[in-house]
Amino acid sequence: MTDLDLKQKIEDLKKQKKAIVLAHYYQNKEIQEIADFVGDSLDMAKQAKQSEAEMIVVCGVTFMAETAKILNPDKKILIPVENAGCSLANFGSEENVLMMKEKYPEAGFVCYVNSAAEVKALCDICCTSANAVDVVRSLKQKQIVMLPDKNLAAWVQTQVPEKEIIAYDGYCHCHNRVKKEDVYNSKKRHPEAIVLAHPEVKKEVWEIADFVGSTSAILRYVELSNEKEFIIATEEGIMYQLRKRHPEKSFYLLTPDLICLSMKMVHLDELYESLKEEKYEIILDESLQEKAKKPLMRMFTLA
Repeated sequence: MTDLDLKQKIEDLKKQKKAIVLAHYYQNKEIQEIADFVGDSLDMAKQAKQSEAEMIVVCGVTFMAETAKILNPDKKILIPVENAGCSLANFGSEENVLMMKEKYPEAGFVCYVNSAAEVKALCDICCTSANAVDVVRSLKQKQIVMLPDKNLAAWVQTQVPEKEIIAYDGYCHCHNRVKKEDVYNSKKRHPEAIVLAHPEVKKEVWEIADFVGSTSAILRYVELSNEKEFIIATEEGIMYQLRKRHPEKSFYLLTPDLICLSMKMVHLDELYESLKEEKYEIILDESLQEKAKKPLMRMFTLA
């Protein structure tokens, strides 16, 4: 079956099953092309919450599909690839969060949306890279535990110096592997380019970037900027959106290492099979859903 045939069958199934497809900016190009909505983690969560579709197919990793289910308990939520894990989310565990709660009993707990439902359920409020600063500022506690991404926590600390942020020792394998030398080398090749970095990269990278922000913030920055060349320090999937929206500008991926293999697992074949067979459905315990929903809804009051 050709890609064109697959795309038509996917569109037919979406209409037949009253389904929508949500995709993250890091997904493969062909998935972004056919998705009904493409966005970052925060935008995907908002879209899932607002959707009137009877079925939602989440092209991303497991925590994104879990978030859609938590916000839409009565809808069928599918993920095309079973157990599409996130290396960052895997750092978080119920046991470790409970240990930190014992160690820091007066602290507010901020959970990156890139976490399993069981971890969200133990935290006060969720955040994404797009709203982490606002979320931390909103809390009355002066001491804040942020988990699971230590690089995001370090960046937020620079933006909210009045709080004491305690970082959980986790990181995204994709973003964490780039180094400041990669920035220097890329600037030598493209001396006029502006460096745009995601806060999940190491401090040594984001502190020498020209701009630090979420994927949606990077897209907005480029849209408003008069500059013509940009070095991009986040997962390569965003390059499709950048080049599509701004063909007159030039974009250079900081390093070829910026590829998340988990985000590249979904192709047209998997999406078609997911819609056709209605797999793989996200099933969560009702009690867990209710507990995990509270910190998500607190986040939405700010977003």
